[in-house]
Parts: sequence; structure tokens; C-alpha cells
Amino acid sequence: MDFVQLSQAFLSYFSILLSILQCKVSVLSNLGRVFISFLDTMLSLNFRLCSMSPCTISLDDKTTMHFWTPNRRQLNKPTLVLIHGYGGNSRWQFFTQVWPLSRSFNLYVLDLLFFGKSYTNWTDRSEMFQARCIREGLKRLSVNNFSVVGISYRGYVTYRMAEIYQDEVEKVVIMSSGVCYTDDQKEKQLKKIGRNVFDLIMPEKAQDMRLFMNLCIYKSSPFKLIPNFFLTGFVQTICKKNRKEKLELAEHMLSQKADPNLPILTKKTLLIWGEKDNIFPVFLAHQLQRHLGPKSRLAILKDSGHAVNIDSPNMVNELIKSFVLG
Repeated sequence: MDFVQLSQAFLSYFSILLSILQCKVSVLSNLGRVFISFLDTMLSLNFRLCSMSPCTISLDDKTTMHFWTPNRRQLNKPTLVLIHGYGGNSRWQFFTQVWPLSRSFNLYVLDLLFFGKSYTNWTDRSEMFQARCIREGLKRLSVNNFSVVGISYRGYVTYRMAEIYQDEVEKVVIMSSGVCYTDDQKEKQLKKIGRNVFDLIMPEKAQDMRLFMNLCIYKSSPFKLIPNFFLTGFVQTICKKNRKEKLELAEHMLSQKADPNLPILTKKTLLIWGEKDNIFPVFLAHQLQRHLGPKSRLAILKDSGHAVNIDSPNMVNELIKSFVLG
């Protein structure tokens, strides 16, 4: 066999090998999407086992909000609203909270606009608009008074709700949210992260999704051992949906200048922070508590990162229950 024939044979075998590898990659990618869809169904079942049901509400001809609501509201229980952050819809973010908190509260868990089944054709991407949509949705559900919990970016939305709906909001819980950032602090933190933040919070590749998880989760966790095909499935199934609009939300948030006249909330507020938070460092928790004054309380959880509700779910749940019920 001469060199040409040998080269042709090598290329032929190499092409076959590539085809096999591409087939395996395709199979794994499809398997990842199937697995994510299965887990999404299981997470919905988890909510249903907590005596909750999904409900989609049309606020106007351009906006719909999706909630998980109690099957039967109990008058002897206070009402608690959970507001998720980036990294998936409400089912994925609060799967460690919904069971224990639904035992003590009439629990309402929502998907913010462009997450899950919530959507709007309006162009307003502000936290204030999100807050108004949440309140309008709760009104349609006949929820008049409630306490509210928000995590990460949605801590901004939670803060605005407590600011503009003082008669309705009873107590406030904010977890891992840099509401009190100065412009210099925000700029330094973005440089410290060292990556395009949009690639992390709205990843298009498994590697970026894994980096974001490693930034958020501090403890050794099964989440850190998830194979790439699973992360690819999550990106394609969950993150890809309404990606353009989600990026617009993030761009709006990051482009905003710090509010020098940020109002001081009138309601009792609990701040929960992970000591090892790499997204919103713990000094921001102290900064926010100083701003809020004596009506605020700060709980810093050791060996916990930004995703404090995943790193220390039991402690977070107990803190929320004791604060809101106290």
C-alpha cells in the first residue's frame, strides 16, 4: 500500500471515527435534554406533593404571570411569597424550600417575567415593572397581605416591592443581593469575577454553566459532579428560553447607577448571606444592614456561598420561618 492509499485509508477511518463521536455527542445532548425535562416534571410533582398547583394569570393583553399557589388557603397561616433569581425558574431555585415552608405558610412561588411561563411584550425591563406585575398577579389571586423572600438579583425586585407596597408587605427577607452596591464596588467585583457576566448568568455552553455553579455553590455538592451532557441539556432547555429578554434584564440591572437616595425600608427585614459569597461579597451584607438600620437583622451562614439556599437549606428555612412567624 503506497502513501496515497495509506492516507486515504487513514482519512476514511478517521471520518468514520468522527461520525461515531458526533453521534455519541448528539445522543448525549439529546439525553441531557430528556433528563432535564424529566427532572422538570419531578420538580413540578414536588410542588404538587406540597399541596400546590400551577396557575397562569393574564395581567393585560401583553403580560402573563405564572404562580404556584396553595390548593387551599388556610386562615391560620400567614402568606409568604418567594421570588427566584437567575439560574432557572422557581421550581429549580426553590426545590429545597417549598416542602418545609409550605408546612408553615400559604406559599406563593412565582416565575418572574421571561422565566418559566411568565412573559410580557412590554419593553420595560426595570425591577419596578417586575414588582408591579407581581403585585398585580397577587391581587388577582386575592392575596392582600404577605411577607416576601427574594434571592440574588431578585432581591432588587423584593426591595422595590417593600418600598412601593408598604401597606401590603409585612416582612422582608433578602438573600445574597447587592442592593447597596456603589458604582466603584460593582465595577471592582465584575473585574474580580474575570469573565463576561452575561456568559455566566445566561450560559450557552456547559463550561460556562459549570463555572457559574462553582462561583455560586461553596460546599462540596453533587451539583459540582454533574456531567457536561446534563449541563448542556439544562442550557438548551432552561437557559435558552427567552434568552434575549433575560439578557436585557441583566443589562438593565448592570447599567444602572447606584441610587444615592435608596429608600430605607419601613418593614422588619432579615438579610441572609453566605460567608463565602463570590458574587455579592459579605461586606455588602453589612453595608445593607447599616443602611436599613435597627429594623434589620443579618444572619451570615458559615461555609456557604452565593447560593445559600442550596449550601445551607435547612438553616435558611429555619431562619425564614422563625423570622416571619416571630
